[in-house]
Amino acid sequence: MKKQKRWIWIGDIVGVILTVIIFIIPFYFMFVNSLKSQQEANLLNIAWPTELHFENYTNVLSYSHYQLLTAYKNSLLLTVFTVLGLIITGAMAGYAIQRRNDRVMKAVSWVIMLGLMIPAAILPTINLLQKLHIYKTMFGMVMVEIALQTPFTIMLFRGYMASIPTELEEAARIDGCNPFQVFVRIIHPLLKPIRATVIILTAVTTFNDFTNPLYFLPGADNTTVQLTLYNYKGQFASSYNMLFADIILITIPMLILFIFFNKKIVAGMVAGSVKG
Repeated sequence: MKKQKRWIWIGDIVGVILTVIIFIIPFYFMFVNSLKSQQEANLLNIAWPTELHFENYTNVLSYSHYQLLTAYKNSLLLTVFTVLGLIITGAMAGYAIQRRNDRVMKAVSWVIMLGLMIPAAILPTINLLQKLHIYKTMFGMVMVEIALQTPFTIMLFRGYMASIPTELEEAARIDGCNPFQVFVRIIHPLLKPIRATVIILTAVTTFNDFTNPLYFLPGADNTTVQLTLYNYKGQFASSYNMLFADIILITIPMLILFIFFNKKIVAGMVAGSVKG
């Protein structure tokens, strides 16, 4: 028994050390270099700066007429509407696919799950958005994010709904509820754990998305927080102190969200997989 506890203790120590190496050291590296002058930061070492330059953060905020604040606004709008769309559509689709067991629904389920394996086609998607006159618009970008994250969201909701007894729905139908009322009054309130998981995962994924806004939401007024990193990295010259300060500013909100709600993410995913 003592030997087993010793191995558990050693495993915990190794886990902490790996966590420090993988997560904390890179964050410390970025923070240290964000406080350096341009010349010092371009050396890309982990040494503490000879002089602290906190003005790097204010310079990043005020750069290009406070572009970072505009980018925050765009990223928050994109994140909020994407989360709302996925919660509503993902829950409904997951409920229908889980409860119906006919051939049509099985085919629909296979098509949706293919979205987990097939990447987005950039040029055809841009062409479609242009024909619909929603290219370079927030609405078009929200639709793209929802479409790309729908398969995973439906998979989470579907797995969790398998744990909900069908007897609850049968009792509601006996009481006179139609299918929509059954979902809204009976099923939806029971989805709180997995809904919290979807909200956090979707928010982090959308807020940190770089490639999709780059392709589908170009333009200075449409800049998202991740695209502001381009401001400080050039072909012939780079301002790594400003770049790292920008990274710190755009990382902190999602980092705080993930730290505080990490248990909810794990609880929701485990509940959906084990009970399903």
